[in-house]
Amino acid sequence: MSDELRGVRVAILAEDLYEDVELWYPLYRLREAGAEVTIIGSGRTDVFKGKHGLPVTADTSIDAVNAADFDGVVVPGGFSPDYMRRKPEMIDFIREVGAAGKPVGAICHGAWALASAGLCKGRKVTSYFSIKDDIVGAGGEYVDAEVVVDGNVITSRIPDDLPAFMPPIIEALAAAKKA
Repeated sequence: MSDELRGVRVAILAEDLYEDVELWYPLYRLREAGAEVTIIGSGRTDVFKGKHGLPVTADTSIDAVNAADFDGVVVPGGFSPDYMRRKPEMIDFIREVGAAGKPVGAICHGAWALASAGLCKGRKVTSYFSIKDDIVGAGGEYVDAEVVVDGNVITSRIPDDLPAFMPPIIEALAAAKKA
């Protein structure tokens, strides 16, 4: 384990039907880099099931946390972002982390939550191709690339892009730690 992100607190948001690898890969990469990772659920239940059936137990619920206590957030894809958008506190959390200039990562359909949080407007964003219209409708410029970094917002398209997605997130968190 590295200590590159020791002392850095990162939230990963969870709801049912998350894309399994888009939650678990960032979780383990961030922990490997030394970050303290908290799985934050919507509060609807304690255990959320991925699209492929892998369960994740939330460490806490969105109602029990404050965005100011975290150094960044990662929003996995799958269909979970659509459920997250139904819980205003989850969108508020993403918006507050982004507005504070802290790293906000979203992969695949995770950009749905960014659109709801107002973080696509005026930014270059990528996502799963089927939500391109949602990104554009939210004022973003859709870019078809494995990873897009626009300020503190880092986005990626699909599970195959995870190896390209995580290094800029880790770099942004490390840079914020040094600042």
